[in-house]
This record gives sequence, structure tokens and C-alpha cells, in this order.
Amino acid sequence: MFSESIFYSICTKGDYMYIADEKRYEKMIYNRCGMSGLKLPALSLGMWHNFGDTGVYANMEQMCFTAFDNGITHFDLANNYGPKSGSAEENFGKILKEHFLPYRDELIISTKAGYGMWDGPYGDWGSRKYLIASLDQSLKRLGLDYVDIFYHHRMDPETPLEETMGALEQIVRSGKALYVGLSNYDGPTLEKATAILSSMNVPFIINQNKYNIMERNVETNGLKDTSFRLGKGIICFSPLAQGMLTDRYLNGIPQDSRVRTDGRFLSEDKISNERLANIRRLNDIAGERGQSLAEMALAWLLHDKAITSVIIGASRPQQILDNIGALKNTDFTDEELAAIDAVYESAI
Repeated sequence: MFSESIFYSICTKGDYMYIADEKRYEKMIYNRCGMSGLKLPALSLGMWHNFGDTGVYANMEQMCFTAFDNGITHFDLANNYGPKSGSAEENFGKILKEHFLPYRDELIISTKAGYGMWDGPYGDWGSRKYLIASLDQSLKRLGLDYVDIFYHHRMDPETPLEETMGALEQIVRSGKALYVGLSNYDGPTLEKATAILSSMNVPFIINQNKYNIMERNVETNGLKDTSFRLGKGIICFSPLAQGMLTDRYLNGIPQDSRVRTDGRFLSEDKISNERLANIRRLNDIAGERGQSLAEMALAWLLHDKAITSVIIGASRPQQILDNIGALKNTDFTDEELAAIDAVYESAI
């Protein structure tokens, strides 16, 4: 335990000291991650957007406070989150140091490596050299001795799978990560990776993949069924399809939307008149359930027993509170599920 004097010295910024809501654990649902001993909150906070150098630090603080005050204990990062790459880890590391150190053992902090981080042949993909060096850099930016979960961020078609999995084994044995995960893998590669990691007794517990009502590659590539069969958790990113599964685009594309200001992740051609019609159909189904479209999209994922947690992104604290509203109703009738599936099938 931290003494009161230490608590004040490490958590006070100016005249403000963050103290977490005492009732935070009453506000969240926690799901077991596959067959492991770890539980994750039904909703986790992702730092892919809005925690980089282009964000406002005070807003980042408030989003983290809001998340934790409402029982969100899992904060998800990667080495390349920003912009610029690494800046999300740096900013969250600052928040940890200034506000969250007394709560470190209540937090699940994850990061990843697998995409390009530095020049040359050793700053990308899945070699032992890259993964171990990248995690060392991430720990420095975060100001931590270890992360709770470390992911390989994407499959590497050239590096032997045994080498990549061996790097994850070394990372766990060194104490730099408690668990490991795989991100953006397909079912067949997951099966091979699981066999290798199991033979080395590595605590591989979770897969992270894109999954939402309109994007279901994890169903078609075998990842979802394989993960569930092998007793591994699944955590979903992009549950709202970069904002398409919200009320943001029901009346067309706003001028200040990410589509207009930053088309890297959601381009205007993806929001066709046909897609808008499908979004409105989903919104009607949500309305009949007494939910917003975003609430229903999150609830649709969480009703599935294969899903451990859903990563939400936010640009302001109120969005986090709005998303937590999805937990009030994650039950669906067969008719509702069939109607949602019909919209998806008409869009593919």
C-alpha cells in the first residue's frame, strides 16, 4: 500500500489530485478471458485515436478518469498509436505517473508490436529482434516494468511462426509481460500459434480483431470459432465501424466528421447511399429496442459468449458514458438477431 504522503506526492498535479470513485466496480461487468484466470471489463478503453500528440492532454486525463470511475480497468495501446507513433504510450505513461500509480495493480495495460516503428529492417513485422526491442521502448514510454498483455500485432508472412512465438515466450519469462495475445490473426494461423505457445507453457489468453455488425471477417476466416474452441478470449476493436454504427451519419456526412478531416481509416466512398440506407435500417431496429444505434452495436457483440471485451474509442468523456449504456441490455430475441443479419447480408 502507498502511504498518504507518497500518494499525495505522486498523484498531485497543481492543486488537483485524482481519487477514483469508490463504487467503480459496481458499474461494470467483468468477463473471464477464455479459460484463463484473468477477467476483463466488458468495455475496454482503446487509445488508437485521440491520445497522440494532436490530442488535448487535459481531455485525455478526463477520459481516463471517466473510464476508471466506471469500472473500465483495461487500457489498450500499441507502439504505433499516436500520431506520432509512440506518443499515445508517452501520454498514457504521464497519466499513469501523475494519477494512477496507486491503482496500478487494479489496471490491465496492454500494448502491441507488429507494424512499422523505425527505419531499417528491424523495426517491423514479427522477428525476435523487433518484438523484444519494441517492448523495451514501450515500457520506457509508459514508465512501467511490465505490461499485463503484450500482443503480436499482425501475422508475418516471412518470419517463421516459431520465431515470433519464441519471442513472446522470452518476453513472458523475462517478466516484461504477464500474458500474451495475438492480433489480426486468422483461424488456421491461430491454431498453429496456439500449439507452439502451449508446448512452451506460454500464457496465451486472448485474440484482438476487428469485429462489428457490418464487418465480420472473424467469422469467415475461422478466427472466432477457432478461438472459442481453443478456450481463448476475443477482444474486438472498431465495434462502431469508425463511427458508421452511430447516429453520426444518419443524415449524411457532416463537414466536421473524420471522413472529411482524416480519411485514413474511413473514406467517403465507404459511406454510399446504400450503406446509409443499411445504417438507417439498423437504427430503426435499435430504436425498437430502446437503444441508440451505438448501444445496440456494442450490445450485439457482448451478447456473444465468444466475446470477452469490446474496445471503445472516445474523443470526450461523455462518449464513454454513452457507450457504457449498452450494458443495460445485451439480450436479443431471435427475431432481432435475424433482422440485424438480414441488413448485414444485404450489404455484402
